[in-house]
Amino acid sequence: MQQFSNQEIAELKSRVDQIQELLAGRSEELAVPVREAPLKAGLLDQLSFSIQIRRIRRSHFGTAEMSGPTWDMMLDLMLAGTHGRVLSASDLATGAGVPLSSGLRMISALERLGLVHRAIDERDRRRTIVRLTDVGTERMASYFDKVGAASQGGQTLAA
Repeated sequence: MQQFSNQEIAELKSRVDQIQELLAGRSEELAVPVREAPLKAGLLDQLSFSIQIRRIRRSHFGTAEMSGPTWDMMLDLMLAGTHGRVLSASDLATGAGVPLSSGLRMISALERLGLVHRAIDERDRRRTIVRLTDVGTERMASYFDKVGAASQGGQTLAA
């Protein structure tokens, strides 16, 4: 490895400093002034409502992790139950966009909370069917009642 003298290091540092100053000057010249885009009519209301329903969900389900893929699973189960259909664990994982191993951990967490129940599919014993429990169905229904009331301006929920 080549050794540099103190003078060579000082010259390199000076050159690097010059390059940094040059680049900083150019970035200031090229900088586009940032201006906030005006909010479209209704966008502020939609943003506020989205935040409100997230807070309602957090308040309604407590400390349970009810977001992302886990929430997608709950929605899929509620919809399937409403239509008299059943979903397998792999259906839920696929629908939530997660690997089966992650989906099974999420289903286990929901089962520990008493929101879902797993059973072996009688027609194909290799499949595990997942359904909302009565408690899970009631919790989802009451959550959507609260969201419906909030959408009509009947409820506000603080952080």
